[in-house]
Amino acid sequence: MSEIVNVKIVIADIQHTVYAEDICTMIVEAAKLRGTGIAKRTPEYIKAKISDGKAVIALDGENVVGFCYIETWEHGKFVANSGLIVHPDYRGHKLAVRIKKKILDLSNLLYPNAKVFGITTSNAVLNINFKLGYKPVTFSELTTDPSFWKGCQGCVNYDILQRTDQKMCLCTGMVYEGNKIKNEQKSASESAKK
Repeated sequence: MSEIVNVKIVIADIQHTVYAEDICTMIVEAAKLRGTGIAKRTPEYIKAKISDGKAVIALDGENVVGFCYIETWEHGKFVANSGLIVHPDYRGHKLAVRIKKKILDLSNLLYPNAKVFGITTSNAVLNINFKLGYKPVTFSELTTDPSFWKGCQGCVNYDILQRTDQKMCLCTGMVYEGNKIKNEQKSASESAKK
């Protein structure tokens, strides 16, 4: 698997709102291809995330080839990196890992004390999350904010989530442990210096 180096991954800003429709199309097409659930988003929602500086976009020249954004709940106590998408022509080249790392770094910068989490049915995303320091958890360790779970309404598996009172679904919940590990290492290092 070779890395595509000509793709630039940047924090999205107002100039990137022109890509919102293309991003939404990529998300819907990926869900159809996988045959599994994915929360649908509107172009207006994507534009808002971009305008707020809470998104990362991957561009090959003038073409959008990847995207991911930040969502927060409970006054920034919980943060998720959502909507990770890579154009089909660019898959298999580690682009998703680069996008996920960039959005994770942005999340940690904007919300250093938040619990970063995600839910997914994608094996590829599960593997990326493992590599970046996420661990699988039960849904009880995720936000209880109803607006988070409302975002799942566009998913084909929403009925499962409803039947289980938001305790389980086909998605796997994951929490980022990288900050915890870094803080423990920092504390150990500071203690050793004393």
